[in-house]
Amino acid sequence: MNSEVGSLVAQCLKGQQPAFVELFARYRGMVYGLCLRMLRHREEAEDATQETFLRVARNLHRWDRSKRFEPWLLTIAGNRCRTRLARLANKPRLVNLEQAPEDRSQLQVAATLLSEELGLALETVRPEFRDAFSLFYQGELSYAEIAERMDVPLGTVKTWVHRARKELIQKLQERGTLNE
Repeated sequence: MNSEVGSLVAQCLKGQQPAFVELFARYRGMVYGLCLRMLRHREEAEDATQETFLRVARNLHRWDRSKRFEPWLLTIAGNRCRTRLARLANKPRLVNLEQAPEDRSQLQVAATLLSEELGLALETVRPEFRDAFSLFYQGELSYAEIAERMDVPLGTVKTWVHRARKELIQKLQERGTLNE
């Protein structure tokens, strides 16, 4: 079977799209199953499956033909899922407005004030920290994607996002917007 996959990969590397369609059709179920087990949400699993095959298409030349294809493919899928899980863990939880206080105008005012305070505090953060922070939280990019976009090492991006978060918390606490 590895020679069969090797032949498909060789065709893909030559730019033959039907070969990639066949590769996708052959492994889509396996990748989706892993993603669904890891993410436990159908839409997230579908997105992770698509991201996996995009990564595979970009990195197919890196597959070591002396090794089995499936573990390589599933490693990529697992990494995509872990990235999504990390991103989901860092997203703020949505408030159920049905359980919110009766006076929704107060809730709206508080949300607007917090948003303004956050915007003001963010303006005081070093530009590279602010850019990395915004790409991570607002742009929902992974650290790796930010590193690529900003053309800096991955560790630098992690440091910048961490420092921006730390500075924002400090500034919001100083302004009395956030309790210590």
